[in-house]
Amino acid sequence: MSPSNTLPPLSVGLRHVERLFVAPIHTVPEIDDSWPGFREMPPVLATATMIAFIEQTCVQGLRPFLNPGQRTVGTHVDVSHVAATPVGMTVIAEIELIEVEGKSLLFKVTCRDDTGVIGEGTHQRTVIDVDRFMKRLGEKSAAAAASR
Repeated sequence: MSPSNTLPPLSVGLRHVERLFVAPIHTVPEIDDSWPGFREMPPVLATATMIAFIEQTCVQGLRPFLNPGQRTVGTHVDVSHVAATPVGMTVIAEIELIEVEGKSLLFKVTCRDDTGVIGEGTHQRTVIDVDRFMKRLGEKSAAAAASR
């Protein structure tokens, strides 16, 4: 995966764990003020936040294996969210790289709070060249602006 000999090899079996202390900002009512239906929801860890936390855990786990001009972007999420987590609990995300196919990386993911599993499934990421990605993004933005 890595063109540089100074980076460790990226291979199946890579594991990484991160912890998140659930604060009010991580709850459903705090997701976005422009979505009034969310304001009326219980103050529990939002599914969107759990998914973002899984992505952050992957990003952190992959950091030592990528060249400075590389990043990863999420391309697929298949994760259940089966239990509510209130403010004040800690969530642990555990990721394991289970498949490497070219630039595509597939992770098995599990999230637990202080009482047990709250979510699990798979998450796919793709290794990108940041400069090339940003060039294409700029082209897309320009094309969208031109078509308005």
